Amino acid sequence: MTDTRRRVKVYTLNEDRQWDDRGTGHVSSGYVERLKGTSLLVRAESDGSLLLESKINPNTAYQKQQDTLIVWSEAENYDLALSFQEKAGCDEIWEKICQVQGKDPSVDITQDVVDESEEERFDEMSSPGLELPPCELNRLEDLAELVASSLPSPLRREKLALAVENEGYIRKLLELFRVCEDLENREGLHHLYEIIKGIFLLNRTALFEVMFSDECIMDVIGCLEFDPALPQPRRHREFLTKTARFKEVIPISDPELRQKIHQTYRVQYIQDMVLPTPSVFEENMLSTLHSFIFFNKVEIVGMLQDDEKFLTDLFAQLTDEATDDDKRHELVNFLKEFCAFSQTLQPQNRDAFFKTLSNMGILPALEVILGMDDVQVRGAATDIFSYLVEYNPSMVREFVMQESQQNDDVSMCMKTIKGNGDILLINLIIEHMICDTDPELGGAVQLMGLLRTLVDPENMLATANKTEKTEFLSFFYKHCMHVLSAPLLANTTEEKPSKDDFQTSQLLALILELLTFCVEHHTYHIKNYIINKDILRRVLVLTASQHAFLALCALRFMRRIIGLKDEFYNRYIMRNFLFEPVIKAFLNNGSRYNLMNSAIIEMFEYVRVEDVKSLTAHIVENYWKALEDVDYVQTFKGLKLRYEQQRERQDNPKLDSMRSILRNHRFRRDARTLEDEEEMWFNTDEDDLEDGEAVVPPSDKMKSEEDLMEPITKFMERKKLKDTEEKEVLGKSSLSGRQNPSFKLSFSGSTKTSLSSPPSSASLNPGSPGSPGSPGSGARSSPSTTAVTTRGGLVGGLVDYPDDDDEEEEEEDDGESKEDPLPPSKKSKLSS
Repeated sequence: MTDTRRRVKVYTLNEDRQWDDRGTGHVSSGYVERLKGTSLLVRAESDGSLLLESKINPNTAYQKQQDTLIVWSEAENYDLALSFQEKAGCDEIWEKICQVQGKDPSVDITQDVVDESEEERFDEMSSPGLELPPCELNRLEDLAELVASSLPSPLRREKLALAVENEGYIRKLLELFRVCEDLENREGLHHLYEIIKGIFLLNRTALFEVMFSDECIMDVIGCLEFDPALPQPRRHREFLTKTARFKEVIPISDPELRQKIHQTYRVQYIQDMVLPTPSVFEENMLSTLHSFIFFNKVEIVGMLQDDEKFLTDLFAQLTDEATDDDKRHELVNFLKEFCAFSQTLQPQNRDAFFKTLSNMGILPALEVILGMDDVQVRGAATDIFSYLVEYNPSMVREFVMQESQQNDDVSMCMKTIKGNGDILLINLIIEHMICDTDPELGGAVQLMGLLRTLVDPENMLATANKTEKTEFLSFFYKHCMHVLSAPLLANTTEEKPSKDDFQTSQLLALILELLTFCVEHHTYHIKNYIINKDILRRVLVLTASQHAFLALCALRFMRRIIGLKDEFYNRYIMRNFLFEPVIKAFLNNGSRYNLMNSAIIEMFEYVRVEDVKSLTAHIVENYWKALEDVDYVQTFKGLKLRYEQQRERQDNPKLDSMRSILRNHRFRRDARTLEDEEEMWFNTDEDDLEDGEAVVPPSDKMKSEEDLMEPITKFMERKKLKDTEEKEVLGKSSLSGRQNPSFKLSFSGSTKTSLSSPPSSASLNPGSPGSPGSPGSGARSSPSTTAVTTRGGLVGGLVDYPDDDDEEEEEEDDGESKEDPLPPSKKSKLSS
């Protein structure tokens, strides 16, 4: 049996700081001659290949996490992790690592343990601080070693940070950097790189404030250009001073704000481009750097938000027709970055931010920008619009409804100028979705998602005075739906799509996806629109598309409609014979087993399983000849059977009424209810009985009033004839104190498929019709009867109707397990 204790997954950290799974295997430890030391070996459980061979280095810091994870850095920027299936295996390998390094297995990080006596450690903690070597060229190597040796210990890190801060060491180091650079002292520059990188890892805000000041930050970036691992230094300062240019799209009068923007950009550049990717141990050491950038952004947003003149000028220039295209492009990009910065705000601050933008008129400004021809400007405006929709869709909905109301209040002349009131913000979004020039429709997909958010009732507000859902959906279907469905209606005027290229099909698929969402969530509004505009007929034209994904979208749309089981929809489908294009698509697909085939069969199977009677009758009466030969699934034959059972019930209303009573009360055995049923059944006149039908007379033995609730047996008989006629006899003995009527029901089955179920031995009584040896039982007769005993003692005889075979099989089992066999003295006798 496989040893699961040592079963592990091997992970490596990639450049994106994500863990990559290298495989699953079993870990072991042992001496490897090639590596000259004890090593960790992991062999794949699939083929035994070597997944990992890593020497346990005495100076490598191994870290144990969460009881089942061991993490370490194999080399710079190459981190490894072993994830164990069981804690016991992790503990076993951890003890081996600690043994090689001479550490106590109780620790979680091997290099955190300092080999000092308690007395020495106490002396270090009580010492006033760490003494730094003089800041001179010939002591840079000593300082680099001191910084490197202090980083593993939190206590030494703290002391080093205090010493660097108190002695003003950073400015001295940067002076040395300028000297080394002038002398082209490459060794000294390499030492300075290690020292400055180490100071970053001290994770101290006070040091960052010095390093990121205007007079120091460029020299700090210069130090980080001389990475010893690189043959040539980087040119970060050249990029920041010559390539990257700061543009004030709106003049910033506050010098503090301008300085804060410069600083944030440069620090972000250091984090993203200059500093090497931190190892798994160093990542937490840079948390203060992340916080420094974060709070800078929050401060910038707050300062801009408070500058009303700045925002007023911004929106004025955005909407001014005299603004040139380049300027407007810069303004929109600034506003986009401004909104992106706002994502760092806390929820209450973000509320105030978007409220300020709303008060300044951001939505009317976006409407103007989206109406422009510049594709890049429109793209940036779309991104800004997405921030607003994701943050507060109700704000956007309120704006477009107010805009519509204003358009309705203006004169007819103004309406004509405005395009009959259709130049609304939401209609601009729809038009941009429809007119997306990207072959992959990337912008259209984004805009469709925004529209879906806007029309989603789940995020609409409802108050005592108004309901946003009712108001907005009424507005949307009146002013916007015709714009959304225009490409669909224009492309489906014939029996096949007018344009069937890939891009058009993708667009129609997006529109159908949104319409399908509306069918699921809007009910009343979309139902009126579909029926009045005959949308489903147009959609089903797309089943003839050469693109399977579009045909499937059309089928999905119809399937959602049928799934609602709404008779308004059903009558619309039947009146317009809308199953016809579906049947054509099914037949044209032939015998291919694909998504099209499965989707269509599932639709019909749903109609059969849910017993949608109107659609079942419509399908069989109109399309049975086209479907009768499909026998690799039983769906269509099942539909035909459902249809015949419906007709059977229509032709025999008494039988249908009796069956419904039996079904409704099969599990509710209320004696009072059963007496009402008996009144209805036994009031049938004997004159109604036809000749040749079997009669079940009353029992020979009369019962007293006290025996009224005593159980008695009811007999049933069903005979199948060769000419496909079926006759069933349902008998019920009478109760004392009443007349002794006899009754019988018969019907002729018209189904071509013979359904039979095996008789239940527990329900056949000696002497009953159909039992072995009983009078009147024929060789071809195989009746199936079930006797169910009620709580009050009455027994209801249930006829096994052809359409109830599936249900009866389960219920017969329950009945057999629950009923008690009646003693012979209690059984009724059948008289001929």
